[in-house]
Amino acid sequence: MDSVEQLNGTYFYKGVSNISAGELFFWIFIDEVNEQLGGIKDVIAMATIILGMPLIPVEGKPLSATKGTSIASLSMRTLIKTRLPGRGWATITNAAITHRRLTYTKNLGAFVGRWTPFIGYAITAYDLSVIPFKAVKKYNSIVRDEHKIW
Repeated sequence: MDSVEQLNGTYFYKGVSNISAGELFFWIFIDEVNEQLGGIKDVIAMATIILGMPLIPVEGKPLSATKGTSIASLSMRTLIKTRLPGRGWATITNAAITHRRLTYTKNLGAFVGRWTPFIGYAITAYDLSVIPFKAVKKYNSIVRDEHKIW
C-alpha cells in the first residue's frame, strides 16, 4: 500500500488506516505543520521575538512608557549610536499599543532594536498562513470530488 490510498470509501494515510475525509485532513494538516515549522528560520523568528521583549528593568522611565527594555534595544543602542534628525522615527512598543499611538525615538539603535521582533512576527505570520494553504491543496489532490474543500 502506498502512503495515501482510498480503501472501501475510507482513506489510508501514512500508516493510519480506515480514516474519514475529515480525519485525513487532520493528518495532512499535522504533517504540513511539522514540515513548515522547525529549522533555522523558525529559531531566528523565536529568537528575534524573545530578544525584543522588555525583560531588562530600567529606572527613570515615565509611567506611560513600557516598563523595562529589551536585549535587542539595549544592544543596538550600544552598537549604533547615530542620532536621528527632528522628532525621530516611529516605533511600536507595548505602551504604544496600549495607548494606540506610535512612540518616536531619535536613537537609530533603539529604532532597530524596537523593530527587531517584527522580523519574527513576519516569519511566524507567513508560516501560519502557508500551513492551511498547503494542507488544503494536498488534501484536495488526494480525496474524491465530493470531499474536496473549495
